[in-house]
Amino acid sequence: MCKNHGVAYIKPGEVQVQEIEYPKLQLGNRKCNHGVILKIVSTNICGSDQHMVRGRTTAPEGLILGHEITGIVVEAGSDVEFIKVGDLVSVPFNIACGRCRNCKAGQTGICLNVNPARPGAAYGYVDMGGWVGGQAEYVMVPYADFNLLKFPDKDQGMAKIKDLTLLSDIFPTGYHGAVSAGVGPGSIVYVAGAGPVGLACAASCHLLGAAVVIVGDMIDERLKQAKSFGCEVIDLKKDVPLADAIAAIVGVPEVDCAVDCVGFEARGHGTNSNIEQPATVLNSIMEITRAGGALGIPGLYVTGDPGAKDEAAKIGSLSIRIGLGWAKSHSFYTGQCPVMKYHRQLMNAILYDKIQIAKAVNVQVITLADAPNGYKDFDKGAAKKYVIDPHGMIPN
Repeated sequence: MCKNHGVAYIKPGEVQVQEIEYPKLQLGNRKCNHGVILKIVSTNICGSDQHMVRGRTTAPEGLILGHEITGIVVEAGSDVEFIKVGDLVSVPFNIACGRCRNCKAGQTGICLNVNPARPGAAYGYVDMGGWVGGQAEYVMVPYADFNLLKFPDKDQGMAKIKDLTLLSDIFPTGYHGAVSAGVGPGSIVYVAGAGPVGLACAASCHLLGAAVVIVGDMIDERLKQAKSFGCEVIDLKKDVPLADAIAAIVGVPEVDCAVDCVGFEARGHGTNSNIEQPATVLNSIMEITRAGGALGIPGLYVTGDPGAKDEAAKIGSLSIRIGLGWAKSHSFYTGQCPVMKYHRQLMNAILYDKIQIAKAVNVQVITLADAPNGYKDFDKGAAKKYVIDPHGMIPN
């Protein structure tokens, strides 16, 4: 049997590429006849992975990372009817059975049957069901007929793989943040955070017809990247109130809707930009979103954060100004993106050249061996989306 290698979390600040078991069509002690084994074409480093690698979760040593997966089917279980060996497919990061109440309602991010601890599961992620991650050469995917999105033309798919690889997570997640915030034609939008999800969200806002997309961040390189595809930007290191910075752009100190693409490792603004203040983004977007507006919150918040600065934050309890949101009749939309709700439509937007999402998030292809360096550069704030090419299959 051919060997397999994957990126393992070792300890805070360290990952290693290790030899790991070649996947089997098996779940515990029973055969996984509804699953497939993929030869991975591309697998991406995500900001959510970075939370674990920084030691900000309870991730165990040896966890194989990676929930953003695109691959070719090399083996299919006996119950798989519609996905075939040789198909090029995108894997939603949400693992979903397709059979439970939530899956049938389209809420695939909170499937009831794939994680014994709580609703919702993902590959290679702490507390998300113990599934082996996909930053590897091969991976097993269950419930294949339900979960996998087959690209209609394999050659066309490979030609656009740098864009299509983003369908597993950040493109649908950014789009979901925009949709749940109510972005539409003519909207004025504020996106907090210019990491890959924030950039994907900003590009999605343009796709949805927003009139003005404003992106706030503290890293100059990321702000420059947002500006490269038509966003207005705000440097949050500057000691200027966010409302005043927005007024300088659109004439009034508010926006129609806002999206939090930062999550629980947020820092303060201005003179507090070096101080972790996990509720900063949530409170600031309530302040600058108009009365009756909506807040999309795809940024990750956790129930266990051992690296938090105070005891309350260690269990996900933050000092949120809920009274302000209540007074302004804001709507809040949180939780994992249900990738399957959007990925087929977004695939078509890519295939028919309605968006250049890889360019927007600045995809950088690296080898599996380079993954540890990719994590280090990403942690320093590189304005890049690192895509791992385990088998050297991605065209230059």
